[in-house]
Amino acid sequence: MSERAQTGEMTIVRAAIYPAIGIARIGNSESEYFLAPEVADPPPEAAGFYRDPTGALKRQAVRFRVYGLNAAGTPIAELTAENSEIRWTVYLANKKSAWYQFQIALDIPEADSAPPSWLRNMRISDRASLIIDPGARHIVGRNAGSGPDHTFDTGKFLGTSVYLGELRTDAQGRLIVLGGRGKSASYNGARAVTFANNEGWYDDTSDGPVTAEVIYAGQRLETDPAWVVVAPPNYAPQQKSVRTMWDVMRDVAISAGMLPKPVRPSFERDIRPIFERLAKLQWVNAGFAAAFGWGAANDFSSPEQLEKLARNTDATAEMRHVVANQFRVFERDAWSPVPWPWVYGDAMNIPPPETPRQNATLTPTQLAMLQQWSAGDFDDDYVPDRITPRRIEDVPLAEQPDMLDRASLEFCLADAFHPGCEMTWPMRTAGLYMAPFRLLRAPPGWIEPDYGPMLGTDLLKLPNGPLLGGQLPGGITRWMAVPWQTDTASCRSGYLKSYDPYLPTFWPARVPNQVFTQADYEIAVDPEQPLADRLAAFARRASWLRPLGSKSYTDQINNMIAHFDHMGVVEPRRGPTSGPFPRMVEVEDLHPAAHALAAAAVPRTAEELDLSGIDKVRRFPHGLRGSRRD
Repeated sequence: MSERAQTGEMTIVRAAIYPAIGIARIGNSESEYFLAPEVADPPPEAAGFYRDPTGALKRQAVRFRVYGLNAAGTPIAELTAENSEIRWTVYLANKKSAWYQFQIALDIPEADSAPPSWLRNMRISDRASLIIDPGARHIVGRNAGSGPDHTFDTGKFLGTSVYLGELRTDAQGRLIVLGGRGKSASYNGARAVTFANNEGWYDDTSDGPVTAEVIYAGQRLETDPAWVVVAPPNYAPQQKSVRTMWDVMRDVAISAGMLPKPVRPSFERDIRPIFERLAKLQWVNAGFAAAFGWGAANDFSSPEQLEKLARNTDATAEMRHVVANQFRVFERDAWSPVPWPWVYGDAMNIPPPETPRQNATLTPTQLAMLQQWSAGDFDDDYVPDRITPRRIEDVPLAEQPDMLDRASLEFCLADAFHPGCEMTWPMRTAGLYMAPFRLLRAPPGWIEPDYGPMLGTDLLKLPNGPLLGGQLPGGITRWMAVPWQTDTASCRSGYLKSYDPYLPTFWPARVPNQVFTQADYEIAVDPEQPLADRLAAFARRASWLRPLGSKSYTDQINNMIAHFDHMGVVEPRRGPTSGPFPRMVEVEDLHPAAHALAAAAVPRTAEELDLSGIDKVRRFPHGLRGSRRD
């Protein structure tokens, strides 16, 4: 026996499930699905990968693993059916329609000036009839699942059965969770009319705890639970927002003392991703394409620019200082839309209010690291053309749990929480977590208090309130829009056309704004075409919303409910092999049924509707109370 084994460093004493928060996604394919990213930089998939042969969107399933830990919490081994007995339990629920309206993030000062958050469907006294709660499901063994015992299909909304997903296992006994199929409806057939609070409606997103009973070497191990969130589709699978949910949760953990504050940033891990995300948004927003895209002045993805940004030399010191100062700082920049990252904030309104939260900023941790980078206090560890792990098996075992967490949450949005895509503003509350990135589960038998007809900000601070305590199934997604399609179709860019038709924007990393179409791609890659035509096609962007038509806003959000799979998926393709073009581009892949509509539509007609009066962007009907320069 080695000295390390004798000292207990290799002894497994407990276990934990990873990722701590897994993200499954809606899709309407009857049989096909794919696994959520398990590394931070997964390889691009082949063209058409995200659709089945009928054109339907595949669901994104999330795979959970168990790791054995030593007394110090260091991962020692993955526990699978090969070396352990594992019995999984998952509890999914959807509580959106029984929860409170979304009006604004309630943890910001501007919440006092927004409309009150009343109960949704307040006239329905039987609140339980609004909750889709099929109960827990269990699964064990290898390659199990696809049966009634593993399906979440017994929950009901006002008497209507709603399918929320199912469980499976892989060949090693790891858990696979699939969510709903995008079925959203009203109980009486009424149309949706607003972005977040449609009365009488349900959808089939959900969330809940993931637990496991683990027996290893004859001993039952205490096992840290995880959580699964079933979210809307990812229409731009290779994109990340400039501030991701992983960044937000990391900042929360650092601020709460659950994680140590980084001594100095790594250019490769902490700084480079910020700039590359800005550049990659060129494929989902025309404004970002003009400023940060291929050949633009701020093309931060080019090898030449990265080489300058990465080097800690006197020659690049002022450049770093100037670039770092382009990012928004609330205390300095007020409500100006000019500073980066050109994304709407939690208190966004049209017309813009005098509040710094009209637009978004990065996390305090990100901003602090940018200032350290500017001052030359960073690790110059940039390696051009570095090959990052493409599979979780390529990551050293001790680093795999952290990688699974990061891969899961970096593809989730964190700006703006209005309300968001996967999760929203409560994720900024440290009391929500039992450990970094790991949600606190409510104890068995705990019954949540009745908070009354309106949710005020005072209730959020209660020890047993909705934020400061363990969560129940459905507790995370209940803060989101119902149904999700109406919010997705409402989150756009350039609401104030007099400033810029494309900027700022809401969520282009998940919900594109303007895209590179298949037709323009075919022109750009054709060497027989005149170069001027190829360049024009490459620069052109069409409205992602055009499959929804341009008759009215109400028509658009209801078309999204009926045909969310018709929307384009922005996916990587090989760039033109000749001419001044990038090696890789990202191109819209439409549902076959949407091609005719998209071809017939004027490229940006769907964006020409005046949406400055919809309640999505009219959050302060009586103005802001007091000064908001904080």
